[in-house]
Amino acid sequence: MTIPSVEWLEADGLGGFASGTSSGVRSRRYHGLLLPALTPPTGRVMLVNGFEAWVDTPSGRIALSSHRYAPGVIHPNGAERIESFSNDPWPRWTCRLDDGLAIEQELFVRHGRPLVALSWRLASPRPGFTLAVRPLLSGRDYHATHHENGAFRFEAAVDGERVTWRPYDGLPAIVALSNGRYAPQPDWYRNFLYEEERARGLDDQEDLASPGVFTFDLSSEAVLLFTTGDVPGSEPVAGQITQLREAERTRRRFRSALHRAADAYLVERGAGKTIVAGYPWFTDWGRDTFIALRGLCIASGRLDDARKILLAWAGTVSEGMLPNRFPDAGGVPEFNSVDASLWYIVAVRDFLTAAGNRRGAVTAKERNTLRDAVESILSGYSRGTRFGIRADADALLACGEPGVQLTWMDAKIGDWVVTPRTGKPVEVQALWLNALWIASQWSAKWKAAFEAGLHSFRTRFWNDAESCLFDVVDVDHDRGKLDPSVRPNQILAAGGLPVPVIDGDMAARVVNTVERRLLTPMGLRSLAPGSTGYAPRYEGNGAERDARYHQGTVWPWLIGPFVEAWLRVRGSTPDAIREARDRFLAPLLALAESGGGHLPEIADADPPHTPRGCPCQAWSVGEVLRLQEQVLADVSKPLAVRDSSSAVGERPIAKRR
Repeated sequence: MTIPSVEWLEADGLGGFASGTSSGVRSRRYHGLLLPALTPPTGRVMLVNGFEAWVDTPSGRIALSSHRYAPGVIHPNGAERIESFSNDPWPRWTCRLDDGLAIEQELFVRHGRPLVALSWRLASPRPGFTLAVRPLLSGRDYHATHHENGAFRFEAAVDGERVTWRPYDGLPAIVALSNGRYAPQPDWYRNFLYEEERARGLDDQEDLASPGVFTFDLSSEAVLLFTTGDVPGSEPVAGQITQLREAERTRRRFRSALHRAADAYLVERGAGKTIVAGYPWFTDWGRDTFIALRGLCIASGRLDDARKILLAWAGTVSEGMLPNRFPDAGGVPEFNSVDASLWYIVAVRDFLTAAGNRRGAVTAKERNTLRDAVESILSGYSRGTRFGIRADADALLACGEPGVQLTWMDAKIGDWVVTPRTGKPVEVQALWLNALWIASQWSAKWKAAFEAGLHSFRTRFWNDAESCLFDVVDVDHDRGKLDPSVRPNQILAAGGLPVPVIDGDMAARVVNTVERRLLTPMGLRSLAPGSTGYAPRYEGNGAERDARYHQGTVWPWLIGPFVEAWLRVRGSTPDAIREARDRFLAPLLALAESGGGHLPEIADADPPHTPRGCPCQAWSVGEVLRLQEQVLADVSKPLAVRDSSSAVGERPIAKRR
């Protein structure tokens, strides 16, 4: 029997995770069982990659696992025995044995701890059946691959139910707890092949070490835990897994698979919290955090998490900028983003509005801390800061220097910035004007800059020939030079932010152009078909993929601002909301349901819009949650009322002059 191939993810809330496929065949270097973050949420290392498993029965040996080996051979045939797979509330498989018996396997990660629990049990227990599990270990950076070498230490320290390996110096010990028997049988398993890495033009083969075999009597449940350092308790492991399972089951009582997936991206950073941009290879990025937070936390009611994240980032403002990325191996934070700090201001506004006067949601001191961070950002941008970021004479925000990628279209190959967008990018202006308006609500000094910038925007960005907005004006800081590329960035001027900076006929024409030329069931294309450089598929080696990243490739997160703009120009009537749910939200919800609630980073520009890139992306999930829980939540209320700022629907600032 063949079941649909899907990827699953189990996150530990610290930046570590376990991941794999429903078939059990690992297709990425990132697929593994114990992959903790040594400096949460960074410093991830792969310790336990997988296992071989089989059942010895009175009639013979039956494989339960499968792996792909070079040049493309799958062995043994355990995947063929999988009868069903479920990801609710964690990965669970049912395998059919030759004599009609079924064996059930499950796997979950305990939140807040680098620990993965595996168990197997016969659906109808009987004597004479023995399970064998052979762990496959490495001890490497999670971006790397592992190869046979003489330095790997196979020796184990065995203490009752506890088995400990220390494969390499400088890495945490790998601790296994089981109710089985462990026997040393050191061996190398060579030439695993990872087909997803091969498709991405990356190192795609690996050797793994297997130090021994655990055997279990299947007359009762077989339990195997992998962790690092201290074990969770002193009682027998069979009792521990019962407690761990119940605690995790209680914690995972989320309203939907989408809400459960959202929880995976919220992780600890020091004493605070942050958001992992995506699994399996991203850590936390500023821009991604503040875009995703609006849906993952605020729209879904997790205000305490939003508060912790925003306060944690408030202390990182430098010269008016927030870091866009903390390097995985430590070192100096990277500030190469013009929009991350502006998205932070939007997220602060959304949080403070949602918190309102709710008791305990935010203290006066915390509110002032957040507002001070906003003031520092706007003051720094107004004076001028890194990378040519400055308020220009027309009150719009100029940015960019040669060799630097500052907007969310940030692909770079060597010294080549694929989409430099130096000058005044359209979505940066929408964010800048929103940030000025937000700050003007508590400090009148920003009002004049907002009004002047709004007038300049409406005067300078309209492209009547294409019925849309220019993507960049004053390209390369050359006054009057225009980039007419039809890209989705303009949609943020009409929706998705607290203040739409265009409306009326102008907004309607922008939305119509975006819908006609950029909309797909997976989100918005990053460049209109027929444009110079348009890439129909995101494929090839690293450089080839980077060159296509924003040249047509579809981005699901953009569906959020598009739907909000689409509703605004239709008056947000109940009929429009119903139509938006059916046309724009339903396809992404169906995709999320099939992927355990997760949504991909990107998709091909041309049909069938195959999902690509990072398979589990925070802002994709966040924007779909924001639509579901906020923008499209109530057909009885118009959008201006559902938006927590009544000023958005009432002030004349959003009217075309």
